[in-house]
Amino acid sequence: MSFWLDFLPIIIYILLIIILIIGIILGVRIIITLEKVEKIVDDVQDKVRTLNGFFHIIDYTTDKIALATDKVVDGISSVFKKLLFSKKKKEKREEENE
Repeated sequence: MSFWLDFLPIIIYILLIIILIIGIILGVRIIITLEKVEKIVDDVQDKVRTLNGFFHIIDYTTDKIALATDKVVDGISSVFKKLLFSKKKKEKREEENE
């Protein structure tokens, strides 16, 4: 029994030292991996910043095209309304004159 009382704490200490060493190794590897990921994220952010100007130009162009097409559609619809309402007004005037 005294053998186990002397031997068991030694085994526990050895296992704790092994677990501590494994934890340190994993921590260092995680730090290295996170630094690599940070470099990749920074590179992607730089590339996105360079494309922001291009996307701004596309956004500006689509806004202007939408504005122009809206004006064209409004103009065509107003001309069409004038033609329809002017014919109806002429028909009403002719009916009232008769």
